[in-house]
Amino acid sequence: MDLKNFIFNKQQASVGLFNECFPPVMDGVSVCVENYAKWLQKLAGDVKVITPSVPGADYSKLDYQVLDYMSIPVPKRHPYVTGVAEIDPRYLAQISKIHFKIVHAHSPFASGMAAQRIAKLQGIPLVATFHSKYRDDFSRVLPKPVVDAIVKVIIDFYEKADMVWVPQESVIDVIREYGFKGHVEVMDNGSDLVADYPEKYFVDARRELGIKPEEFVMLFVGQHIWEKNPRLIIESLSRMPDVPFRMFFIGTGYAEQDMKALVTEKGLVKIVSGGEFETRMKTMNATKLADDDRLVFAGVITDQKYAVLISRNGFVLKFPLEQVSEMKKTAAGMQGMKLGREDLVEKALMIREKEPEPFEYRETQIDLGKMRVSARNGKGTKRF
Repeated sequence: MDLKNFIFNKQQASVGLFNECFPPVMDGVSVCVENYAKWLQKLAGDVKVITPSVPGADYSKLDYQVLDYMSIPVPKRHPYVTGVAEIDPRYLAQISKIHFKIVHAHSPFASGMAAQRIAKLQGIPLVATFHSKYRDDFSRVLPKPVVDAIVKVIIDFYEKADMVWVPQESVIDVIREYGFKGHVEVMDNGSDLVADYPEKYFVDARRELGIKPEEFVMLFVGQHIWEKNPRLIIESLSRMPDVPFRMFFIGTGYAEQDMKALVTEKGLVKIVSGGEFETRMKTMNATKLADDDRLVFAGVITDQKYAVLISRNGFVLKFPLEQVSEMKKTAAGMQGMKLGREDLVEKALMIREKEPEPFEYRETQIDLGKMRVSARNGKGTKRF
């Protein structure tokens, strides 16, 4: 099928985009669907987005139409919602008046099923994009037999589509692993980053966000869940002591509630609840810093038991994380390591009970597993 000529033929009817979420709920697929809607509306027109309703969402200023249907919150996955479109009378009244020329499902769940039923009823093509590692998502909360049954239902959905897309080559291996044997095409997600914005746009944006000219900006947009590996980003940032940067995490998820450990150059330590960072502000300070201090470590506490601080003058201190108090993000913290004159903490990490092989730091082998556990605010042991 020549989708390009089929979609952009003005004599045809609407294009339907179906997904479980849509802005203001932010994740990668949500943004992807938003881009599809924006550009298909410009190029073809008469685009409809079908998605569960989000309390407070206002779609009235969009160039395309959003048809939302009754929803309920997804347990333990705020702000996600779900629902069955066909039980909403208002939605049924709206959708019954629309003749689609093609529907595109970005989810194999309730919204995708709605797209599948419309495709069958109207005798039109269904394109389905496989976006996620669904098995990993469900394995976190469900036993394996249940997960296997869900994966089978997911693959059955894609086997009934007229065309199956994946956003990148590596995802083909995932859908094959799940048992899909049909034809798959790679359809890259687009990006507006190459748009011709004037220099003033960037200057104004940095000023509004409080970003200094010399600061390197990094951005994560997506679900704050461990399956997306935000831990790698957070722990990597702590290894960039000489790089001025601003890191922005955009989105929500269960992991944002987890406890964060913060360590400063002056040896101050504290634990902060992830709930402290729920705000409508565009930026915020993670901790209170003196003018001559800076953050050298930020990490998420999962199953780690000890904190390890390494000073510039070669002292290493290992102490239990339970000795660090939980504080507000506006607090400066408590002393984690007793530092000598002109000494500073230059590295910090959190370790589990059984730490892996020794690592080399400044040409010295350090075996954290064998290191003596001390009390917080000690001087530590001279190692190099």
